[in-house]
Amino acid sequence: MMGRVRVAGFSLSLDGFGAGPEQSLQDPLGKRGPELHRWFFGTKTFRAMFGKDGGAEGVDEAFAHRSMDGFGAFILGRNMFGPVRGEWPDDSWKGWWGDNPPYHAPTFILTHHARAPIVMEGGTTFHFVTDGMHAALERARDVAGVRDVKIGGGVSTVRQYLRAGLIDELHFAFSPVLLGRGEAMFAGLDLPALGYRVIESTATELATHVTIGRT
Repeated sequence: MMGRVRVAGFSLSLDGFGAGPEQSLQDPLGKRGPELHRWFFGTKTFRAMFGKDGGAEGVDEAFAHRSMDGFGAFILGRNMFGPVRGEWPDDSWKGWWGDNPPYHAPTFILTHHARAPIVMEGGTTFHFVTDGMHAALERARDVAGVRDVKIGGGVSTVRQYLRAGLIDELHFAFSPVLLGRGEAMFAGLDLPALGYRVIESTATELATHVTIGRT
């Protein structure tokens, strides 16, 4: 039995943007991007990622925990891994997350530029896949086995897998924020035509958590 392919804990603005414009080393989430993630920043799960105790319990924490727990592999776009564009100038960039990234599983980075795998602390190994999204998913499924594969982002990576009908379930956290511009998740996608419907919707003060799945 194969695990499912899921998106989980993906923050969006009310107008459908998953990141602000002008992503950079200083603004990894784009201008105003952090506003989308307020629901996540206060949770126990987020604080534990950085070795801190405490944090909020409740609905936001339940979704935060589910968004990182139990995955056998992750797939990330190149932009999600870091701000470096084009050829890798050297091996110095190892992600945004320090020596112990929060994945704790094989993590496949979509890129056009080959690079040797990077073994990090805590069970995360970054693998750089140059032969496309289908090859990355095949490799992720192989190592995940019966566990789920998470499509971690960013927006363009989720859109590619959505358009191809390869995602079984998506959890979006809609924050009560209007960005106006940035990376649009749903532009040009007809989700009902792709077989998706809303399964669950739960609101908190900081987000409306919506789960979408295949019909």
